[in-house]
Amino acid sequence: MSRRLSLATVKAAKPEDKDYFLWDGELKGFGLKVCKGGRKVYVCKYRAGSGRSAPSRRMTIGAHGSPWTPDAARKEAARLLGRVAQGEDPAREKQDAKAVISVAELCDRYLKAGVATKKASTLATDRGRIERHIKPLLGKMRITDVTRADVAQFLQDVAAGKTAVDLKTRKRGRAIVKGGKGTATRTVGLLGGIFTYAIDAGWLKENPVRGVKRFRDRRNERFLDADELTRLGEALAKAEAEGENPYALAIIRLLLLTGARKGEIERLKWSEVDRQFQYLRLGDSKTGQKLIVLNQASLSVLEQVPRMKGTEFVFPASRSDGWYEGTPKVWARIRQTVGLKDVRLHDLRHSFASAAASGGVSLQLIGALLGHKDGATTARYAHLGEDPIRNTSNLVSLSILNALRSGETGGK
Repeated sequence: MSRRLSLATVKAAKPEDKDYFLWDGELKGFGLKVCKGGRKVYVCKYRAGSGRSAPSRRMTIGAHGSPWTPDAARKEAARLLGRVAQGEDPAREKQDAKAVISVAELCDRYLKAGVATKKASTLATDRGRIERHIKPLLGKMRITDVTRADVAQFLQDVAAGKTAVDLKTRKRGRAIVKGGKGTATRTVGLLGGIFTYAIDAGWLKENPVRGVKRFRDRRNERFLDADELTRLGEALAKAEAEGENPYALAIIRLLLLTGARKGEIERLKWSEVDRQFQYLRLGDSKTGQKLIVLNQASLSVLEQVPRMKGTEFVFPASRSDGWYEGTPKVWARIRQTVGLKDVRLHDLRHSFASAAASGGVSLQLIGALLGHKDGATTARYAHLGEDPIRNTSNLVSLSILNALRSGETGGK
């Protein structure tokens, strides 16, 4: 005959050769599991549904000891059995909850399966934002537990520099993460894409990023005006006279004169330089295959770059088979002397577009110059003679070159 499980009953239960159960005489389904090793655990047993064919479930409430005494465990069992009476299945819900992946696991799956159309450079940026911001702040949360309020707090935390870090990454490398409003906005944008991937995979029903108001992203609004271009020309001439790396100076000038991206010029190969028809014919770029018009000013810069034997790159590295990657350091020194601390190398591309817009060039032509359209749309201009894109490129480059020369000659 079963008796009410009391503290005395639990203490008196001795381990045997195998596990066994003691069931409470008052509350059906509540019991104590006595393990052969001596551990005693309170459990709750029920059928999920009606009839003998309904599956039997057994849930662990907790091991005997604080806080689980017989009375406390009985109250918890009564609560669980009450849910069962309402048609719920607590054991199944608990099992399903364990199967829900964390935000960190979702990010890892996203990087493996959800980024097929992204370029390598974009992926590298995504990985940095995931590892430096998303995982530290949200990584341990289950994806079903993340709310819009959590995302809003995440935005504020990244903007406030909560994930800021300065650490050593390799023998001579450092990772400096500052956070800020721009970083916060772009990282939340990435987070929204990651949760969209989870929805497409059937793991989520709603995207918690939707509806979160982000900071205005001003990353594309900086460009150099005529006065700043003049000062930059002075700084470039001074750096050249003082023996600064000629590759870096040539790359900076080409970024200004063509509107190309940094990686497109840094990794440029001689086989991609078409002097006859005056194009850079890039085999790959952020937007795939791409044509960049070589205006007279940019051709002049390229003609002054010596061609090194044994390498395919226009700007080869001195200690490896790759390309020169020291331009950011040189640019940091130059912009410091000019007082352009907030200007990135990518802003030189914006300055090219700005000069074009100031000259009355249409947005369609500016888009073509910068490669904002697909490769097929841009490639059709290669078959034209004095086409409007080439004329526009030359006009833009001349305005920039005149400003640079004004600085290089001291305004004489």
